[in-house]
Amino acid sequence: MTISPPRLPAVRSLDLLRPLHWLALAWRDMALCGWVSFAHGLVLALSGMGILAVAHDRFWLMAGALSGFLVVAPVLATSLYAMSRALERGEPANAALVLKTWLNWQNSHFNKWGNDYWCLVQFGALLALAGTGWVVTSAALITLLAPLPIHTPIDFIRHVVLARQGFLFELWLAVGGVLAAPIFASTVIAMPLLLDRRVTLLTAVLTSWRAVLVNPLPLALWAALIMGFTLLGLGAILLGLVAVVPMLGHASWHAYRDLVDVSSLPPREPG
Repeated sequence: MTISPPRLPAVRSLDLLRPLHWLALAWRDMALCGWVSFAHGLVLALSGMGILAVAHDRFWLMAGALSGFLVVAPVLATSLYAMSRALERGEPANAALVLKTWLNWQNSHFNKWGNDYWCLVQFGALLALAGTGWVVTSAALITLLAPLPIHTPIDFIRHVVLARQGFLFELWLAVGGVLAAPIFASTVIAMPLLLDRRVTLLTAVLTSWRAVLVNPLPLALWAALIMGFTLLGLGAILLGLVAVVPMLGHASWHAYRDLVDVSSLPPREPG
């Protein structure tokens, strides 16, 4: 018996600077949603501060844990996608919607115990596994190859970033980039698609990859914007994440709506 590949929705080709439009739409959504939107950023900022409190004297762990934490951010932003979708439909985008998204995110479903209902959880588990893999890899690289023990950010900058001998920092960045590229390609529109349409996890991931292959330059710019804003948020003692997280979450919804024609796919909830 042959297994036919999943039918993927059509992907649109966009202009290079289209990601800037997604950011503009995100700020509009943030203004309309108010504190509910910014609360998502506050939760992630406090979670990051918790990581800093636990691993402040073990920078080899802190660097991997913070970056691994950001790997699962597309899952944590699920209710931001739901709020942008509600605004698009003319529905209330409030705290009640956030609770519904996390507690009973799918109004109509065939089987609450089937794969269809738990696809978001499955994807989140895969991203968490990828994040854990990076934490272990980062810790191993810095612990085994650093010339001296790395305990603080100053140690990391002095003995890894500014080291005159060896290429540990370059290796650390290269390995991180190799791991981050496929994760970005797999997640750029997968989570909003899973939230919005009744598709399998495989279809969502393959559609995300297809969007990247059709729009390599716009999505490379989008990846750079995500990285840049995230670094700004982290650099502002994590408080910048209060605004950065909702901005990127809402913008990711508009990226999905711009990139993919989902008219042929059944909705996950009635409109």
